[in-house]
Amino acid sequence: MEITLDQLLASREMRSARQQELLAKYPGATIVCLTVIMPGSVKRNFFSLITAGAALQAIIARYSGMKHLSTCDLATGFEAYLVTDIDRIAAKKIACDIEDSHPLGRLFDIDVIDIDGAPMSRSVVCHKPRRCLMCDNEARYCMRNRTHTQEELHSKIAQMVNDYVQ
Repeated sequence: MEITLDQLLASREMRSARQQELLAKYPGATIVCLTVIMPGSVKRNFFSLITAGAALQAIIARYSGMKHLSTCDLATGFEAYLVTDIDRIAAKKIACDIEDSHPLGRLFDIDVIDIDGAPMSRSVVCHKPRRCLMCDNEARYCMRNRTHTQEELHSKIAQMVNDYVQ
């Protein structure tokens, strides 16, 4: 099912509101928000569901002191919210490690939410920006310049997921 830009923007606003709710409900705790990177207007498909399951398993295994875990399987994509006692810097290091080392980690977007409600940058823990799925450029560069076609990206994602499940 294709989504519209308005739906995508509304889901981002709702995600931010959910993060703010969790920050208020669990003062001093660390909020981790997981989404799946799926380019294009279809955010929920076979590949995103496999990726979401793998990502959820990875964060549950790596984050201790869990106070809360909730998931949402939406047309705009899978979301998970985890609240932990791990400090934000350590939590961001774990997030970067998962994204960089898991076979599907390039498709995970694991944000650690700072006390001001904004996602912490990878640079806070001395990690380089995310790399493109297709080449060695920064992902932001290729996204902004539309360096690769949707078909190329979807083919790469299919290959990654198929390699993972085999």
